[in-house]
Amino acid sequence: MEWLAYLGIGALVGFAAGLLGIGGGVVMVPLLVLVFRSSGVPAEHIMHVALGTALAAMVFTSLSSMRAHHAHGAVDWKIARAMSPGMLAGSFVAALVAGWIPTFPLAVGFTALVFYAATQILLDLRPPGSRELPGTAGLFGAGAVIGAVSSLLAAGGAFLTIPFLAWCQVPLRRAIGTAAANGLPIAIAGTAGYVLNGVRAHGVPGPSIGYVYLPALALVVATSMLAAPVGARLAHRLPVKRLRALFAALLYFFAIRMLIGLW
Repeated sequence: MEWLAYLGIGALVGFAAGLLGIGGGVVMVPLLVLVFRSSGVPAEHIMHVALGTALAAMVFTSLSSMRAHHAHGAVDWKIARAMSPGMLAGSFVAALVAGWIPTFPLAVGFTALVFYAATQILLDLRPPGSRELPGTAGLFGAGAVIGAVSSLLAAGGAFLTIPFLAWCQVPLRRAIGTAAANGLPIAIAGTAGYVLNGVRAHGVPGPSIGYVYLPALALVVATSMLAAPVGARLAHRLPVKRLRALFAALLYFFAIRMLIGLW
């Protein structure tokens, strides 16, 4: 039953990503927490294993997304290269710090970020362009902040990168493609941080590498990669506004349910 749950989580995550562009972590982490609780993962490790596993899954989905956007010429590689070092640093440091935060405070912070992401999805918030892109130091700093928040949320960073680039007058299509490319360094650095932290932890379920639980990773990735193209095809046929409201409501519910369960 546990493995079936991972397959179902992967299908939902991939479908949501393809249909609405929702980062996998905001959907995946609350559901992984619920499954880990019922399967006996020690309470002090539940949140860390969920975040680490979700970030590791994001390595594969980010690669696929980046290749698709690059094929359509939608990635601004100059911006992506300028933001990537900051994202690598921010994501790695945040993952190391998260390993020292107890499960419940980490879950509270995660829930606050999920509420922000869900509200952004519900209202389709995109700030109007009002300034130019900053220089190298500014892009590094922006990348570091986005990487750190995304690592704590186990998300690709698109929910912050796209509004930031749109605010800096980058066309929306290029902002989306560039955000997809920058999801990869966030995922790699964040995964490395959770792996290093988990190596010292006792009682993490196996087989695992640090805080990355390998059976969940393999099954979630398998079905998410299959479901994402289905969601992308249906995006042009279904009432996306209503679906945004539905998925936002589900994110609110999953986050609150996770928090209550961990309490």
